[in-house]
Amino acid sequence: MDYERYHKKLLLNRLTQEPRRFIQVLMGPRQVGKTTVVRQVMKELTVPYHFSTADAVLLNRNSWISTQWESARLKLKQSGAAEGVLIFDEIQKLDNWSEAVKKEWDADTLNDICLKVVLLGSSRLLVQKGLTESLAGRFEIIWMEHWSFAEMRDAFDFDLNQYIWFGGYPGAAYIKEDEPRWKRYIMDSLIETSISQDVLMLTRVDKPALLRNLFEIGCRYSGQLLSFTKIAGQLQDAGNTTTLSHYLNLLHTAGMLGGIEKFSPSAVRQRSSIPKFQVHNSALLSAMSHLNRGETILRPEIWGRWVESAVGAHLINHIATTEISLFYWRERNDEVDFVIQYRSKVIGVEVKSSSGSGKKGMDVFAGKFNPDKMLLIGQDGIPVEEFLQIKPSDLF
Repeated sequence: MDYERYHKKLLLNRLTQEPRRFIQVLMGPRQVGKTTVVRQVMKELTVPYHFSTADAVLLNRNSWISTQWESARLKLKQSGAAEGVLIFDEIQKLDNWSEAVKKEWDADTLNDICLKVVLLGSSRLLVQKGLTESLAGRFEIIWMEHWSFAEMRDAFDFDLNQYIWFGGYPGAAYIKEDEPRWKRYIMDSLIETSISQDVLMLTRVDKPALLRNLFEIGCRYSGQLLSFTKIAGQLQDAGNTTTLSHYLNLLHTAGMLGGIEKFSPSAVRQRSSIPKFQVHNSALLSAMSHLNRGETILRPEIWGRWVESAVGAHLINHIATTEISLFYWRERNDEVDFVIQYRSKVIGVEVKSSSGSGKKGMDVFAGKFNPDKMLLIGQDGIPVEEFLQIKPSDLF
């Protein structure tokens, strides 16, 4: 099936309607449809194009980019068209890719050759580093986040509980009825591939076993506060807090697992706070669980963690390219699940999937910080299904 996302229309418009050349960079986690979007765009192009992927490159050949670029120039010249499109997939797998792209791009600019370039990458850290170091002023980023509830509902007829459990991975939706198989797919094709190819292969990690262990524990404790010092005893090869914080940041840039800081008017206190683990896709939490969906839903105290993680994933994905910041707040026994901030405006968000307290924490937070809004999601508040279809930026 041909699933059209907003990103397809955006990319197609930039390649066909805008006269100025910018390098279009599609970034996002694995299996969110970057290559699919580009292939859909290619079908609608009326100009010559050339597509190549760095997956096929052996030993980081330095000449590969220039060779592909020449092929695109030749296609453009033979066609007689005024402009063409050149697409590189998995670009971050090549050493010094940004310098090579800059060289060829500047040569086209000098020779008045109108090749519009698209780069695809799943390692946000590596791609952004190359862009800022070598390609400043030459690129635009299109960030592709994990699929939303509305997208999974429209494409695969997911209901709310299915989305909370199976998350936003379109490639795994077809096998959701066979849950053991689905879990193996998430573990082998998504988690392992992302860690091995987008983190370990492309970034220096001195203790890979520690990073994997941190990811497993972070998924299991998604939605909970757990200091690095406290989890040290659960780690197979404990590192210092600086190392653990660095590894958590790498997992965050890979679109897998993040650590939300505590809300505080003091930036120093925010940075030194105990992180609240948050998966970027609730499928990661489900894949790590020893329970199945039916067993989890029947245990409200456990299912509530999935609901909160789905809300947190919705927030963390949709603010990735905005000026909105995401926090949690807790003092003693009072807490608010999420705090979102846009400049000077603050909104507290409490998630309640079943009956229970939570209003006291909201009242204490409201009295202490005088936020612009306090939102209750779930029972007695905004339905979870409705909130998962709201863009966080629309709340301000």
